[in-house]
Amino acid sequence: MDLTASAEELNRLADAVAGGEGMLGSTASATGALAGIEVRKTSGPGILIHLDSERRILVISGDAAGRAVLADNVRDMASAEDGGHLHIDYHPGHFYLVEGSVPLVVNSPHGGMPTR
Repeated sequence: MDLTASAEELNRLADAVAGGEGMLGSTASATGALAGIEVRKTSGPGILIHLDSERRILVISGDAAGRAVLADNVRDMASAEDGGHLHIDYHPGHFYLVEGSVPLVVNSPHGGMPTR
């Protein structure tokens, strides 16, 4: 999954992830684009990111500790004024993602590669 959004939209996503609930709609009109992102609280451990392909909704569910880390990562990307992107990919022993999570790329609203 490749997520492109404004800084405001990424911050709303981070707030929903941190809070453990919310449904954010998409304004994308491209064929196959997500209809939105749904966030759910679960007992965990960890975070599961999966695609509900029937509804075209990216679902993020998990425990408070994992959601807090993911929310901070999304907020960091929202404020990355020099551009870049964040890869969120499961691997065995991942700190907060659980097996079965789909890879997600969160793009800076300022695009491109960072100048750092």
